[in-house]
Amino acid sequence: METERRRRSGRPRGFDPDEALERALLVFWERGYEGASLAELTEAMGISTTSMYATFGNKEELFGKALQRYTEGASAYVARALEEPTALEVATAILAGTIRTTTRPVGPRGCLGVQGALATGDSARGARDLLIGWRDDGYTALRERFERAVDDGDLPSEADPALLARYVTALGYGIAVQAASGVPCDELQEMADAALRGWPLS
Repeated sequence: METERRRRSGRPRGFDPDEALERALLVFWERGYEGASLAELTEAMGISTTSMYATFGNKEELFGKALQRYTEGASAYVARALEEPTALEVATAILAGTIRTTTRPVGPRGCLGVQGALATGDSARGARDLLIGWRDDGYTALRERFERAVDDGDLPSEADPALLARYVTALGYGIAVQAASGVPCDELQEMADAALRGWPLS
């Protein structure tokens, strides 16, 4: 009966959805949404196209699931950083996490959320919009955290939480692009340190 179920679902023996999704994530991270062909994805995942559609949906749906895995895995440092006790420590932790994640010694460099679908055609509009929403969610969470910092007296009353959130996110995305170009982590850390020297303090 189990063999028959596998045959009907199109899944090969020993198919592990979590492992397959992790492999798909690495392909998207390395090549971007449009650059990752179905053939490359299914080969990396070790499954057939039929199995991919049956388990993950179409390419856009697979990308969405991969982005969620990225958010909960490689990019989880953002959620942890938001729990830091001061706004400066939040910003410092986000930039340090960005540098650590985008300059990994093994695997893709850069940020899936930045490079995944920046320049795409109409067929990839859904993936592009998904990433725009992903980046906007990150900015909103950071702005709200800095608003709390103003309310708590951690940031001066004249500080602009929205501007600070844009500043930190733009710097983080710039770091990711530089990392993808091969800039070493020590140079990126120096840049992050310099950028935070003028941080407003209460």
